[in-house]
Amino acid sequence: MIGIGTLINVAGIAAGGLGGLLFGRKMEERYQATLMSAAGISVMILGIGGVMEEMLAISQGELVSGGTIMLILSFFIGALVGEWLNIELAMEHFGEWLKIKTNSSGDTKFVDGFVTASLTVCIGAMAVVGAIKDGISGDYSVLAVKGLLDMIIILVMTVSLGKGCIFSAVPVGIFQGLITLLAGLIEPVMTVQALSNLSLTGSVLIFCVGVNLVWGKIIKVANLLPAIFFAVMFAFIL
Repeated sequence: MIGIGTLINVAGIAAGGLGGLLFGRKMEERYQATLMSAAGISVMILGIGGVMEEMLAISQGELVSGGTIMLILSFFIGALVGEWLNIELAMEHFGEWLKIKTNSSGDTKFVDGFVTASLTVCIGAMAVVGAIKDGISGDYSVLAVKGLLDMIIILVMTVSLGKGCIFSAVPVGIFQGLITLLAGLIEPVMTVQALSNLSLTGSVLIFCVGVNLVWGKIIKVANLLPAIFFAVMFAFIL
C-alpha cells in the first residue's frame, strides 16, 4: 500500500511523544534540563556525522573534502530567501494555532517544542528518499527505520519541551505525503549528486537545531530551509 511508510513514521512520532509526556511528568525540572542538553548534543553529533559523510572522501590515500562552494552558496542564497519569506514566523504562527486548537494555552513551551521537533524530523535525505521509494514501489522500509529513529528523538525532546513536539507529526505527514504522491515527478530530479547535496545541507541544518537545543534559540533554522532547494538545484549547475 503506497503511503504506509509515512503513516508508520507519524505513528512513531506520536508514540515517542506520548512516551515522553509520561516520563516528563515524573521528572524534576533539573532532569529535564539535562535531557535537553543531551538531546541537543545528540542531534549535533548526528548533523556532524552527516556532514562528514558527504564532504569527506579518501582520494589516492589522502583525506579530501568537497562541496564547500555549493554549501556556502546554498546557505547564502537560501538564508536571504528564507528571511524574506520569514518561514520561522509562519511555523510559529501555525504552532500558535495548534496550541489554541489543542487547548494548550498554558503551555509556554508548546510552540518552541513544535518548531524544534518539526525541523529535526522533517529535514534530511531519509524523508525524501523514503517517501519517493514508498510512492514509486510501495517500499516503506526507509521510512519505517526513520520512524523508529524519530520516535526516540521525539521521546527525549518531549520530556524537556512538552507536548508541542508530538505535533511535529503534522508537518511530517504533509511533507512526506506530498513527496509520496509526487514521487514520479520528483524521482528524476533526485540524482546521486542532488541527494548528496540535499543530505549535506540537511545535516548542517540538523546541527543548527542541536545548537539551539543546547544554547537556546540563537539560529532561525526554519529561515535557512530554502538552502536545501538551492543545494539540489546546484547539483545541475556546479
